Amino acid sequence: MRQRIRTGVLVGLMVGGAMTPGVAAQTPAAAQIARGKYLADTGGCHDCHSPKKMGAQGPEVDVEKQLSGFQADVKLPPAPKVPEGGPWAAVATWDLNAWSGPWGMSYAANLTPDVATGLGSWSEAMFVNAIRTGKHMGSGRPILPPMPWQTIGKMTDADLKALFAYLKSLKAVKNLVPAPAPPAK
Repeated sequence: MRQRIRTGVLVGLMVGGAMTPGVAAQTPAAAQIARGKYLADTGGCHDCHSPKKMGAQGPEVDVEKQLSGFQADVKLPPAPKVPEGGPWAAVATWDLNAWSGPWGMSYAANLTPDVATGLGSWSEAMFVNAIRTGKHMGSGRPILPPMPWQTIGKMTDADLKALFAYLKSLKAVKNLVPAPAPPAK
């Protein structure tokens, strides 16, 4: 009986990862950041919030500027007009960092921890609240399309906190994203 208990504890520890050969134990903070990275990578955050560069396989994330949003030094011509009532409702830049539609122009936000231009001054509660309510940093200003806050806001508290922990772990990139513009009349 005693042998079975010891064997069960050993198997439980090995399955749980504490004694798994080749697997380093992670601190709770490191595990939370790793979970947040996984969520950002698989959840499409880079699709809009990371500037791209053209690579051999087409557009790829510019890792030096990852998740820093629409680049302030990029000058865009006016957005093409989308016919009303047609099947198309929006247009985007080639790297999906800027969008134009019935709501006006919106630019992907800087999600790096830069205090002046990114999420550096945000608290975890502010981030979770913004994603849950669709309101920017508690300001009451709506988060504009195409940001899918309605879907992302359905993540668990633990997942949103992990995503925030990952974003706070990134290299801060100073990049002041332009304010959204109202629709052209």
